[in-house]
Amino acid sequence: MSISNFQDIKKDFPIFSRKINGKNIIYLDSAATTQKPNEVINSISDYYKNYNSNIHRGIYSISIEATELYENARNTLAKFINANSSRELVFTRNATEAINLVANTWIPSNLKEGDSIILTEMEHHSNLVPWQIIAKKLKLNLKFIKIQTDGSLILDNLEELFKENAKFLSLTHVSNVLGTINPIKDIISKAHNHGITTLVDAAQSVPHMSVDVQTIDSDFFVFSGHKMLGPSGIGVLHTKKKILENMEPFLYGGDMISNVSLNDAQWNEIPWKFEAGTPNIVGAIGLGKAVDYLNNLGMSNVHKHEQELYSYAVEKFSDLKEFKIFGLENKNSTGCVMSFSYSDFHPHDIASILDGESIAVRAGHHCAQPLMEKLGVPATTRASFYVYNDESDIDKLFDGLQKVRSVLT
Repeated sequence: MSISNFQDIKKDFPIFSRKINGKNIIYLDSAATTQKPNEVINSISDYYKNYNSNIHRGIYSISIEATELYENARNTLAKFINANSSRELVFTRNATEAINLVANTWIPSNLKEGDSIILTEMEHHSNLVPWQIIAKKLKLNLKFIKIQTDGSLILDNLEELFKENAKFLSLTHVSNVLGTINPIKDIISKAHNHGITTLVDAAQSVPHMSVDVQTIDSDFFVFSGHKMLGPSGIGVLHTKKKILENMEPFLYGGDMISNVSLNDAQWNEIPWKFEAGTPNIVGAIGLGKAVDYLNNLGMSNVHKHEQELYSYAVEKFSDLKEFKIFGLENKNSTGCVMSFSYSDFHPHDIASILDGESIAVRAGHHCAQPLMEKLGVPATTRASFYVYNDESDIDKLFDGLQKVRSVLT
């Protein structure tokens, strides 16, 4: 399968057979969450119909089957991001929980009062608020890599920033507002030269391009399943094995232990010591199927398709008066998101009118209020593209925006 036979791809997603207001759904909010193909939906149904059971503990057939499929999904994901071992991958609820796991386990054991955590001005709240909280608790400093007007990071003063008692760096791979692809490999290399431990928020990169965690060389690497055709409630934390082995667990209870007495307990091996209780078994299995689907398409094809859609949209919307795309001048973009303002129309009004045309876009601050402040706007409208979109969706968005102007002026 390739992106070129678009209609075949669209047929894989049952939601697109639904009509709203008598019109086919035009879904342009994949940066928030993606739609699910039949393979993923069927894998969830198959689990509950045929082998619903707990994992790792049962010695009966369906439990063994569920365990194998759960761990096979871990292996599939490890290969997808080129991890050195599947045991470097911990299943979490989402990227946010993975970040909180690191903030509440690794940070207290390795940073002390006065140390600094480095972030960027373009972070999603999930890669900002956890560090704010832990910084207040431990009396740490937060420092920020600033952004330029084109939406790219200002990297000229990295060396100076890294010398100021910096011990940890956490940054997004791709901005969920601007689509900016940050040069994380180079940034991480410089951070490591200063002995700084690193985390990459890859929630907006893993679904849209090929990633290689061994080449990137991040210490922690997080992403969410629901943004890459998988179910909600499942995410991944990738961590270098040595670091993971030395970390304390985040949650305590069943399955994360090797031995328990009335007064003490010993932890299980990695990664299972971080997966307390019954995990999201069906979520992991569904995410494995989502990766199979993406592998079948080819991630280079996915990335190229989105860039082509973005370029088409930029050209198409250039005819609209008072239309501004944020980050347009930055050429290093995934093409998966396009945040814009349109005249003085409020983003919520734009999104509401577009909804009447069965066009789904996101309006608001996109969980990135500090970035909105930096851009000088309270909110934007965001259209985000994925494998099931084509140029006709952009044409309908263009027509919808024409209607926005006719209604609001």
